[in-house]
Amino acid sequence: MSTLMEDDIKRWTAKRKTALVLEIIQGKTTVAEASRAFDLQPSELEQWVEEGKRGMENALRTKPLDVRQQYEKKLSDLQEAYGEAMLELRARKKLASLLGEEDEK
Repeated sequence: MSTLMEDDIKRWTAKRKTALVLEIIQGKTTVAEASRAFDLQPSELEQWVEEGKRGMENALRTKPLDVRQQYEKKLSDLQEAYGEAMLELRARKKLASLLGEEDEK
């Protein structure tokens, strides 16, 4: 692992996370190795890597979105998906009632 990484890290700052994510992306270490070395959950490290990739993609855009715009777009997408799921649920309930099927819950 890099010399930027201390064995006894108490707080994972953005700078430390970035250094570790770069080591993973560059193949200098693996998620499993870093997980063991720093007593972190592999899922947490994988999330950091995914967030890093998304941030990198945004930074390399011709017109990058600011952080607020990113979150607003993500929220809007989630709200749209939720709305569609609710419509489908209502449609299924309506169909079930029209067909005389009772909800046994």
